[in-house]
Amino acid sequence: MAEVILKGIRKSYGDIETLHGIDLDIKDGEFVVFVGPSGCGKSTLLRTIAGLEDITAGELFIDGTVCNDIPPAKRGIAMVFQSYALYPHMSVAENMAFGLKLAGVSKSEMQEAVQRAARILQIEHLLERKPKALSGGQRQRVAIGRAIVRKPNVFLFDEPLSNLDAALRVQMRIEIAKLHRELATTMIYVTHDQVEAMTLADRIVVLSAGKVEQVGHPIELYNHPVNLFVAGFIGSPKMNFLPGELISATPGTARVKLENGDVVQAEVDASHLAIGSRVTFGVRPEHVLADGPLGDNVLHGTLQVAEHLGDVTYLYIDVEGGAEHMIVRAGADNKARRGEAIIVGLPAQHCYLFDEQGVACKRVGAVVSPQLA
Repeated sequence: MAEVILKGIRKSYGDIETLHGIDLDIKDGEFVVFVGPSGCGKSTLLRTIAGLEDITAGELFIDGTVCNDIPPAKRGIAMVFQSYALYPHMSVAENMAFGLKLAGVSKSEMQEAVQRAARILQIEHLLERKPKALSGGQRQRVAIGRAIVRKPNVFLFDEPLSNLDAALRVQMRIEIAKLHRELATTMIYVTHDQVEAMTLADRIVVLSAGKVEQVGHPIELYNHPVNLFVAGFIGSPKMNFLPGELISATPGTARVKLENGDVVQAEVDASHLAIGSRVTFGVRPEHVLADGPLGDNVLHGTLQVAEHLGDVTYLYIDVEGGAEHMIVRAGADNKARRGEAIIVGLPAQHCYLFDEQGVACKRVGAVVSPQLA
């Protein structure tokens, strides 16, 4: 196991800088997930840790050693890629042992390492098969097994589940979580799927345009996003945003006039903002009320689409003055139909407020656990 520390990590390709001074401390045995949209720099950051990309500036420490100029094979890491990259002419056992063979490990040690990894991943019965005889999930287990046999100090995963169908992704998420508990090894995992990040991570690193936006426990990021970007990225479906103007503020409550003229309030501290300043009002779909008492913040809209998913119904509502549809998580038995007038409630204790620069005001209201799955 090993601690991984990044100090001022920068990466440039000619005049184009893609990582802008990343500072991060990943604890020994921690499971950290890098998440963000395509092009945010998460895979580039992972590759600099692996040694597959040179570091332009800054220092990388693995287990207390500066690793900037240490080749990948000597960093004590093992990487699992999106592509399985298995040799088609080799058996599962031979694929898993190949790296050890190149390192000159004895046959008995290789066999022992392969058997141990196969036992952990429950693929002992597949060791004599060729990759073409395996399912996608089984192939990914083999790729992970190839990493396990090296007994690395740090596991690096670069979107390892992207090639799997939805059901297999859920299954493999569970397997990777179990693997981390069993091995207790430092793991760094890259994904664009924030649900994957929420379910796997001890801590999430949210990246945007080569910069760290926020680092924290999944529930911390869900309940207390620091800005509009994190609020819109963490949560599924994403948070609803309504532009408006701040008309009053105390350390406990802010009142906002929306663009349609409605006045709503949020239990946040906006006392540092100027009255009349432009703000963004936010509320998550699972906190919008549509099936019972609506409370004080009431909005009127028109239903455009209703998605009935069995256990839940998502309503997409046009609200006057809103930049986009408001999404509401309603009960499974909600009977609303397209074109109907809809009234929804926004509980003040579950609402958010962001200033003109997108920075979140501190919330003082109650919070509930997310419903992301």
